[in-house]
Amino acid sequence: MNPRRLLPYLALFLSGCASTFQGYPSLAKRAIEDAPVAEAAPPPSPVAPEPELVRNVDRLTAQAQAGSAAFDKAWPSADKAARAAAGSAVSSEAWVAAQTELSALESARNDSVSALASLDMLYVERSNAVSEGKASGGVDVIDAARGSALAIVDSQNDRLDSLKGRLAQP
Repeated sequence: MNPRRLLPYLALFLSGCASTFQGYPSLAKRAIEDAPVAEAAPPPSPVAPEPELVRNVDRLTAQAQAGSAAFDKAWPSADKAARAAAGSAVSSEAWVAAQTELSALESARNDSVSALASLDMLYVERSNAVSEGKASGGVDVIDAARGSALAIVDSQNDRLDSLKGRLAQP
């Protein structure tokens, strides 16, 4: 390596080391760091939702539960038909009967799926109204009802998928 090329770099490096560190902040404790810490404001108390909103949420919750009851009532027939059609060829008599029962089962859960969709829409509308300052509270009530309806619909989906898994697919 040629020492002539190294000389400018060495001079630049040494000039950086020779400078003083007066422009950099000190690591010593500042006066503001010893100041007392202000107490955090308590969170606002929850606001009771309007009675109309509660009635609407209760109505949709009851609708989801009615859909669950109708689904549970139609389940044994669909389960029996799917068991009978397991291993049957597509378009066989047993397969068609099982598909008919699956359609009836899908129809029976319409109330719970519709209630979940309505609760989702209500949740979005209420969240937007709260964020815009047009309303206060009620989001938690809707969210709890949504969680209940979602659990019902998820359970129905799982049960339907298990029945469909037994049948040959076209």
